[in-house]
Amino acid sequence: MEPILKFLATSGSPLLVNVYPYFSYKDNPDQIALSYALFTSPDVVVIDGPYSYKNLFDAMLDATYAAMEKVGEAGVAVVVSESGWPSDGGFAANISNAQTYNQNLINHVGEGTPRRPAPIEAYIFAMFNENQKEEGTERNFGLFYPDKNPVYPITFSASQRLVDPMTSNGFHFRKMEHMKFISYLLFPFLVCFSLL
Repeated sequence: MEPILKFLATSGSPLLVNVYPYFSYKDNPDQIALSYALFTSPDVVVIDGPYSYKNLFDAMLDATYAAMEKVGEAGVAVVVSESGWPSDGGFAANISNAQTYNQNLINHVGEGTPRRPAPIEAYIFAMFNENQKEEGTERNFGLFYPDKNPVYPITFSASQRLVDPMTSNGFHFRKMEHMKFISYLLFPFLVCFSLL
């Protein structure tokens, strides 16, 4: 991780991190409460030194920040390039949980994490369900079906009622796809760079 962070620090680029509490919860439902994964826990669930956590997203992101601090590169910006919850296709993958997670993520990112209480740049994966993928959760992370009908209602601000993929709000998703494309282009380079 250290060579990648040094490269990003030199170039002034952010570290792109995918944060998926869904997979942690799915693989450990006996140890992780659903409310902790969905941002709905009313109480602190985990205390780590001076930091208290009510949700798994913050704990996962702060683990990244702690690792960066440990190698002396805490100044590199972090962008959550993907996060989301599937609406079908597997354990705890349903419309109610997907809507709850994604809406709570949107509502939460302005607050930051206990370790870094500043707004988080984050992108929801994905705009559309991907019906060409294999059966299972991977095809069901979208806010919209391939026919552009919403899987569930979601809002990005108090004045907005529903996201329409054909309006200007789609910019956020195009930007996300653009950033994801950049991260996929850079990833092989960064892996090779760290091996040099």
